[in-house]
Amino acid sequence: MNRAGDDAAGLAISERIRASTRSLAQAGRNAQDGISMIQVAEGGTNEVSNILVRMRELSIQAASDTIGDKERGFIDKEVQQLRSEINRIASTTEFNGTKLLNGSGEKLDIQVGINNNPFEDRLVFDSANQNITTGSLGIEGISTASKGSAQENLKKLDDAITKLNENRSALGALQNRLQSTINNIGTYRENLDAARSRIQDTDMAAETSELTKANILAQAGISVLSQANQNPQQAVKLLG
Repeated sequence: MNRAGDDAAGLAISERIRASTRSLAQAGRNAQDGISMIQVAEGGTNEVSNILVRMRELSIQAASDTIGDKERGFIDKEVQQLRSEINRIASTTEFNGTKLLNGSGEKLDIQVGINNNPFEDRLVFDSANQNITTGSLGIEGISTASKGSAQENLKKLDDAITKLNENRSALGALQNRLQSTINNIGTYRENLDAARSRIQDTDMAAETSELTKANILAQAGISVLSQANQNPQQAVKLLG
C-alpha cells in the first residue's frame, strides 16, 4: 500500500502511526538526554558528598584538645579550600549551558511523550531544588580555627550531608523514572510498528493464493479454447 488509491483509510491510519513512531523515537532520545543531564548533576553531588565527609573528619580532629590552635589553623586552611571547592563545583556543573547545582536555574521540562499533556508527556527537573552551594547547605561560615567552632561544625555538617543525600535521592528517582519511560517507549514503538506493518504491507500468503487461483483458471480457460479449436478440425477429418 503506497498510494491513497490503494486503501485511503488504511493509508491515513498508517501515516498517523508512522508519525507517532517517529515522535516516540525522539521522545526516547529526549529521555536519554535527561538521564545524561542527571548523571552530570549526580557526579557533582557525589564529589561534594566526599568533601563534606572530609570536612567532618577535619572538624573532629580540630575539636580535640590533643592539638593546639596552631594546628587548628593549618586544618582550617584545608577546610576553607574545601568550602571554596564546593562552591566551584556548584557553579560550574552544567548541562548544555544550564547550571544544575547552584540554584540559579529553573524547572526544566523533559518531553517524554508525544502529546501536550504537562502531567503525562513531560517530566520535570527542578534545578532550583538542587542547590548545593555552601550557603544552601548551611556551612557558609564554617571554620575550625577554634575548638568551639570545630565542635559546632559537627551538627552543621550532619545537616548538610542529610540535605545532600535528599538531593541525590531525588536525582536517582528521576533517573529511574526516565529509564522506565525509555523501556516503555521501546515496547510501544514495537507494537505500533507491528500494527503499521499489518496495515501497510501486502499479505503475501493471501496474494500468492489468489495468484495461484488465477493461474489455474487461466490454464483451464486455455485448455477449453484448445479443445474447442481441435473439435472442428476433427470433424473436418471425419468428413474428409
